[in-house]
This record gives sequence, C-alpha cells and structure tokens, in this order.
Amino acid sequence: MEQNLRELVLQQVRAEIISGQSMPGTMYSVPTLAASLGVSTTPVREALLELTRNGLIEPMRNRGFKVVEPTLAELRSVFDLREVLELHAAAVVARKPKKNLKELSRFADDIARAVRTEDIRLYLEADRSFHRLLTAEADNPRLTEMVMGLRDQMRLYGIKSRAGLTRQNESAQEHYQIIEFALAGEEEALTKLLRRHIRAWEPIFVEAVSRLANPREPIAKRSRGR
Repeated sequence: MEQNLRELVLQQVRAEIISGQSMPGTMYSVPTLAASLGVSTTPVREALLELTRNGLIEPMRNRGFKVVEPTLAELRSVFDLREVLELHAAAVVARKPKKNLKELSRFADDIARAVRTEDIRLYLEADRSFHRLLTAEADNPRLTEMVMGLRDQMRLYGIKSRAGLTRQNESAQEHYQIIEFALAGEEEALTKLLRRHIRAWEPIFVEAVSRLANPREPIAKRSRGR
C-alpha cells in the first residue's frame, strides 16, 4: 500500500516539475503535500527523496524541497545521452527474432488520447511507459534504468506552447510508426525515426529554458547565441 502511494505521489510531483507547472524555486513541504493528497508523510518523503536523487529537487534545511533550476548544458547533455542509449536499445529490439511489444499499442493509444484532450499528465505518463517498455525489451535492466533516469531528468518546458502542441501531435503518430518498425525488425528505419522523435523536442525545450533563464533578453539575440 505504501509503495503504491509513493508511486502516485512520485508521478504527480514529477509531472508537475518536468512539465513546468512547478517552476524553479517552488517549495514542496512533506506535511503540506501529504495533507493535500490525504496520505501519510512516509510515501511523500520517499517520493521527494527519489526526485532529489534524480536532480529535480533539492532539500532545504527546515523548509522542505526546492525545485532546481535547469541549465542548457544539462538539457543538451541529457538529449545527447538519450539518443545514444535509446537508439542502441531500439536497434537491439529490432534485431530480436521474438519480441513482446503488445502493450506498446495501448500506451500509444493513451498518448493519442492525451493529445486530443490536452491532458499533459496523461501524455507524460503514457509516453514514459511506452519508452520504458520499448527499452526494457532489449533485456538489459541497467540500460533501462539509465534511460529512464535520463528521461526523468528532462524539463519539458514549452510542451504547452504552440510549437509544443504541434510536436505532441506529430509525436503521437510517431509512436505507432515506432511499433511498426520494431515489430518488422526494420532497424535502420526504427533508429532514424527514434532519433528524430527524441531530437525534435530539443529546440522547443531549449527555447523555453533560455526564456526562463533570460526573461528580458530578446529571442533573436538568444537564437544567435546558440
């Protein structure tokens, strides 16, 4: 029971942080969060400690946990590592003669529904589950752990912008194509699509993080500095 509550708290707070609903500097108090969710403090504390290990929040003595401000260098590093690891996992999956990817369609359906209904939390959780299952099919638990750790460090600022909403629609369709290529064993097509699937988000997030770091700096100037 405590484990289930911990996971629910973890999902909610993680979604609030990585979607930008809880901006840098936002404080999370264990007693306050526990009271608002109607649970004990134990699963809340455990969930916040895990998010601390992922680098999303940091403990503040006698105050709670503060949402950490992301940097462009960290964001770019995460994208670089995700591309290397997730493409490797996908290539392994494509080459497998037998693979169990039945659940991927259900998560792809959830992602498409989340886009239609503009349900960001559902989108984030369904997308996370989709990629966890795809990576896990490579049968390398350490690799799956590393990939999911990187994904949990992402800050999806800008996901609700015009460009972000357009990208969500594109992404929803790409999940079905990923399933098709993986099942058919089309390694080259799968890795090419997955590279675009990952990297297409980068300029959207970079722009949003840049705006957060330099709110008064003109966009054109930030773009020239890249």
